[in-house]
Formats: sequence, C-alpha cells, structure tokens
Amino acid sequence: MTTAPAEAGWRFRQPSVIPGFGVTLGFSLTYLTLIILIPLSGLVWHTASLGWADFWAIATDRRTISALKVSFGTALIGAAVNVVFGTLVAWVLVRYRFPGRRILDAMVDLPFALPTAVAGIALTTLYAPKGWIGSLLAPLGIKVAYTPLGIVIALIFVGLPFVVRTVQPIIEEIDREVEEAAATLGANRFQTISRVLLPGLTPAIVTGFALAFARGVGEYGSVIFIAGNLPYVSEIAPLLIVIRLEEFHYAAATGIATIMLALSFSMLLVINLIQSWSRKRYG
Repeated sequence: MTTAPAEAGWRFRQPSVIPGFGVTLGFSLTYLTLIILIPLSGLVWHTASLGWADFWAIATDRRTISALKVSFGTALIGAAVNVVFGTLVAWVLVRYRFPGRRILDAMVDLPFALPTAVAGIALTTLYAPKGWIGSLLAPLGIKVAYTPLGIVIALIFVGLPFVVRTVQPIIEEIDREVEEAAATLGANRFQTISRVLLPGLTPAIVTGFALAFARGVGEYGSVIFIAGNLPYVSEIAPLLIVIRLEEFHYAAATGIATIMLALSFSMLLVINLIQSWSRKRYG
C-alpha cells in the first residue's frame, strides 16, 4: 500500500533545472540596492533632517500643493485618455491590414526615441496661439499652449506607447474564433467587447495605465515648453524642484521630491493591487 507524498509547503527557493539562483539573486539585489534603494534612502534621510515643522511648512505651501495638483492631475487625465485611444490603436494595428500599417506601427515608438525637449518644442510650435493648430483653435476660444491642457497633450504624446505596447501582445493572443463564437451565440458587438474581449484585456490595460501615469508624473522635458510654467496655474512639481535647487534651497527641493515619492508610491501600490485583483478574476 502506497501513500501519497505530503503536500509540499512554501519554499523560498523553488526547484529549477537551471542553476545559478544564488548568483542571480545576489546580483539582482545588489543592482537594485545601488540603483534604487540607496538614492531613495538618501533622499528620505536628507528630508528627515529638516524636522517635522519645516517639512510640514514645505508640504502645505500653497505653491507646492498647486504644483503637485497640476502634476498628478494632468498625469491622471493623460493616462486615462491613453487607455482609450491606446487600446484602439493597438486593436487597429493587430486586427486590420492596410497600406502603411508598418509605418504607423513604427510611429508609435517615436516618443521613446525622440528627445523629450524636441517633443516639447514641436508641440509648443503646433499649439501656440500662432501655431498651425493653435491658430485654428484660437477663434473658438480654446487655448492649449501655456495651460494645463497643453500639459495633458504633452503627456498623452509621451505616454501613448506604454499603453499600445502593453495591450498589443495580448490582443494578438486572442483568437478570432472567440469573437465568432460569441456572435454565433447571439452576442452583439457591444456584448462581445464588454463581456468577451475586455475581461481578458483588463490586466494589460491597467498595466499600461500605470506605466503611462508613472511616466507622466515625472515628465519634465516635453512639458516645460508647452506649460508656460505659471505659478499656481501650469507649474509642475519637477520644475518647482529645479527652481528650489537653483535658489540653493536644497531642503525644500528634497522635501517636495519626498512628497512626490510618497504620493507616487501610494498610487502605484493601489494600481498594482487593482491589477492583481483583475488578474485573479480574469486570468
């Protein structure tokens, strides 16, 4: 009579046919410590030397709060817009064959290769009151350049590839027979999209949103030209940090940076929890 082996418990090191766990783990921890942990720890340590009263004064400063609202608000809007249009672009690139598709596919990666300052200058030239697009919007009373709307457009430009390249591989894995089966069972197009396609795409869409949002919060080069940098109106937090450094007010600069770090980490943590939940539910 044979007995079933006892169920294995949790292991720190999972068995693998490929050796080198200790070496690769040590290299990974060392690399992450040198590149991420030590710089961030230094930032927090320098901020801790301010004292609670000074830090609270920096955090509650009207200009600091305004800059943080502009940075996080525009990044959130830009990422949300990219979720919609980035998913549509990915769908078109995967599902349809048309002349110039490869060129369009390559253009999606342009914000990755283009220097951010060049992108900012180009967008400002287009959307300025006398620019090609800005001159058409001016008679309608719509001002893009030197406003938060211009910041949103710049963040949409730099964040679009994150959503497209995250969602595109998942769409490629969806078999067309799934859509045909849904139509055979009587589902209309809206039901096919909402009940068949979107559940499988949700984890990738959330990941693309998180990447676009994280890029938007810390974006600097493509924003400072089109933002106008007006205090309390279109001044972003990264620019305020640079201003404090130029004023040799290092304490204020590190304080604002620490606040941005805490807010970014908290929001990304929430997004990752949502992503984990969507993966468990939808697979």
